[in-house]
Amino acid sequence: MFESAELGHKIDKQAYKKELPALRAALQDAQYDLKENGKIPVIVLVSGQDGAGKGETINILYEWMDPRFISTLAFSAPTDEELARPFMWRYWRALPPKGRIGVFAGSWYSSPIHDRLDGGMSKADMDARIDQINRFEAMLVNEGALVLKFWFHLTKDGQKRRLKLLEKDPKTAWRVTKWNWERLKTYDKLQDVVGHVLRMPNTPWAPWTIIEGEDDRYRSLTTGKILLEAIRQRLADADKHTTPVAPPMRVNIDGRNVLSELKLTHQLSENEYEHQLAQWQGKLSELVRDPRFKGRSVVCAFEGADAAGKGGAIRRIAASMDARDYQIVPVAAPTEEERAQPYLWRFWRHIPRRGRFAIFDRTWYGRVLVERVEGFCTEND
Repeated sequence: MFESAELGHKIDKQAYKKELPALRAALQDAQYDLKENGKIPVIVLVSGQDGAGKGETINILYEWMDPRFISTLAFSAPTDEELARPFMWRYWRALPPKGRIGVFAGSWYSSPIHDRLDGGMSKADMDARIDQINRFEAMLVNEGALVLKFWFHLTKDGQKRRLKLLEKDPKTAWRVTKWNWERLKTYDKLQDVVGHVLRMPNTPWAPWTIIEGEDDRYRSLTTGKILLEAIRQRLADADKHTTPVAPPMRVNIDGRNVLSELKLTHQLSENEYEHQLAQWQGKLSELVRDPRFKGRSVVCAFEGADAAGKGGAIRRIAASMDARDYQIVPVAAPTEEERAQPYLWRFWRHIPRRGRFAIFDRTWYGRVLVERVEGFCTEND
């Protein structure tokens, strides 16, 4: 998979200087058009081997473009707060809004690669994680995002040369540590893991671009041109962008369905209701306080017609718990901040950490319920 990035690609200084002014101007123009369009977030993943130029490339993009409309997100070891939530939670919170470019230095691929290298993740678990990432990226693209994934590659000898060069320069010596030299010893193993990881999510909607990282000028120009072309093409196709339409719903010829046959006359006597309510609230209270619950979290989703009893049911559940252990999330029309993000972003923000409840009064299903009825979204949405 890396053969095309081991050919000794180079750009001489004169050619680089000749091409650079036009590229910088075109990138800034594309960036302003992207902001004016206001409908497309651009997500750029910058990954690669140590010394392959990840940091330099990010810095040069800031130099070439307007830094006010770029944000860089760097991820290291997850915090305790992040560990207490689903794996993708911290990446969801960092997504750039529409009209901006978000550069991820270390992304959702870093953790499975490192965990597999260190022996903390089996191949089956890694494949499951990559499958989850595939669905996540497909969702982003279906929401209108442009996803670009760069892997900067070096041969083993090339990496050794780069590390020595960085170490020799007093201005960059701090970037080379003992850990980098230790990681060089695992080069072959890293290639096997990365090759597998890059092949699985190399999808038509979010493909990987592998760039040789030894020559700075070649790496920078190539990245800039790919970014420019992708933004221009996406802006040109903005009105044509559609997602797969869901298959048509089958209508039973007799007109009967679950809702039409639902019996709405079920009743309980006042005494029986009070008795059962106390019984089940007590049981719920015991379960929430069980030590094993500290390793789990619960999401309760309430939907229904107005005045159908959602609020009353929520109050009865909440009465069984300590107010410090749950959050009630009322869902209304999205704010401007929420409109600038993928549809599910505003719900992911409230996913509870372990040992806590999140109770949603109306949910993400609104997209296929009230929004569909009121005409607030298209069938593609």
